[in-house]
Amino acid sequence: MSSIIFFDIDGTIATEDERSFIPQSTRDAIAQTRKNGNLTFINSGRTAFNISPKVKELGFDGYICGCGTYIEYGGKVLFYRTIEKDECRRIAELMRKCNVTPVYEHMDGYFFDDQTPTCDGLKFFMEVFVDSGIDVSGRVEDEDFCFDKFVIWTTPESDMELFRKEIGKDFSIIDRGGGFYENVPLGYSKATGIEFILKKLGIPMEKAYAIGDSMNDLPMLEAVPNSIAMGGAERIYPYVSYITTPIEQDGIANALRHFGLL
Repeated sequence: MSSIIFFDIDGTIATEDERSFIPQSTRDAIAQTRKNGNLTFINSGRTAFNISPKVKELGFDGYICGCGTYIEYGGKVLFYRTIEKDECRRIAELMRKCNVTPVYEHMDGYFFDDQTPTCDGLKFFMEVFVDSGIDVSGRVEDEDFCFDKFVIWTTPESDMELFRKEIGKDFSIIDRGGGFYENVPLGYSKATGIEFILKKLGIPMEKAYAIGDSMNDLPMLEAVPNSIAMGGAERIYPYVSYITTPIEQDGIANALRHFGLL
């Protein structure tokens, strides 16, 4: 029976910098493992619209996006979950009270709030988006404002007590470090996306592999028996069964080779 491999993007498939560089060894390894009959899936916190063409051109069989809120296989959407518009607006008002800097993520685009503080993290994101040709005109005041998940940056002036109390009721709050938090609706994660696909395709868990590099990858890494950390991702080393080399030192190819997937 074929195996199935789930890949994070940033820091795993592509470097997590302005280059977003994909090593040739990664391209070759993904092509070869697919040729060998294995399935390859992106499993990312990014929402569907923000999977770049240069990632898609690698030829993945499917995509789990938005931390399990969107699932696609063979070009067909199998599952999608978003948040009601009224709830989206309530949360936007709450973020203003919490004095944090949010970016609201929908499967079709991003929304920003000019009434919240700006920060270096947001500026960097905006620069990357503009350079990538991503539309950054969406605002919370727009009639179609809606989101599937959201991220925030904090400062010492942010009211994190209020944030945790209210957002923690309905969202998993993932600390990405440096005052940056990813917020995903309760009951959804990279792990629930894997469970959905394995059940849908009838693939046993022992045939599942996951490769990541950050704390928001923990749900998928802990969900499968064959979990792989990219070299340099020390924070997740205690949670995986194998540590490969860094991304630019043939990390993906070495990992797949180690498990006999090439």
